[in-house]
Amino acid sequence: MARLGRCGLPFAHRSDYLHPMTDRIARLDSRALVRVTGPDARPFLHNLLTQDVETIRPGEVRFGAMLSPPGRLLFDLFLWGEEDGVVLDVAADRREALMARLSMYRLRAQVEIAADDRPVLASWPGVADRFAPDPRLAALGGRAIGDRTPDADEDAWEAHRLALGVPDPARDGGHDTAYPIEANFDLLNGIDFKKGCFVGQETTSRMKRRGEIKKRMVPIAFDGPPPAPGSELLNGDLRAGEVLSGREGGAMALVRLDRLEGTLTAEGRPMTARLPGWLTDH
Repeated sequence: MARLGRCGLPFAHRSDYLHPMTDRIARLDSRALVRVTGPDARPFLHNLLTQDVETIRPGEVRFGAMLSPPGRLLFDLFLWGEEDGVVLDVAADRREALMARLSMYRLRAQVEIAADDRPVLASWPGVADRFAPDPRLAALGGRAIGDRTPDADEDAWEAHRLALGVPDPARDGGHDTAYPIEANFDLLNGIDFKKGCFVGQETTSRMKRRGEIKKRMVPIAFDGPPPAPGSELLNGDLRAGEVLSGREGGAMALVRLDRLEGTLTAEGRPMTARLPGWLTDH
């Protein structure tokens, strides 16, 4: 990763990040919760997810994923420790699919899997009162579940996330196709390589150990509205990757690392890779 250039913040929406006033709070209606309880809740999840579940403390939040057996990303998750189990924060439109997948693995494990209707909230640029630090990156701010009074909308939170160049597979794309390392889970505390087995562990560990990382999600900047999701990203005449989701001035893209340098275009317009420090410092 040392060869990746460092070009500062990726997008035009930078004012809140550069000149924060007070912490803002947004309710994330795109997220929903699943509660897993019972005597076997922690070992059950520990054997499935990329994150260490056995040691998570009540009130602590960690970042992780559930993968397919071949190692593809199925669900990006935040894991909240509770006294009697674990609460999973997942994309709202994938909650039912997650519950079905967990039920498929349950077999004889003594666990209960149920929807939890409490809201999910984010605070930024700092960690608001009664929020937990976002486990991915300190600059993201904080995260909470339960009743709080929001003073900003989710779109403002998304602008903050994108300004930091942090991918969100639920919004940016990558579920069922990308590997978690391609979505930078290894750089954002989303994979515990020391915890032992989990579903998809063999492929994930091999990619990390052998350095077989050919593509990553990186932020790109441009003038005007974003290219359509799925638009081909070119380096000269060569395919460099594809544009994922975005907004005015910037987007996330899944890009071949050996084709980052040079003239990038999408839909005939110039694009610039703007790699944040947390990505280039690894």
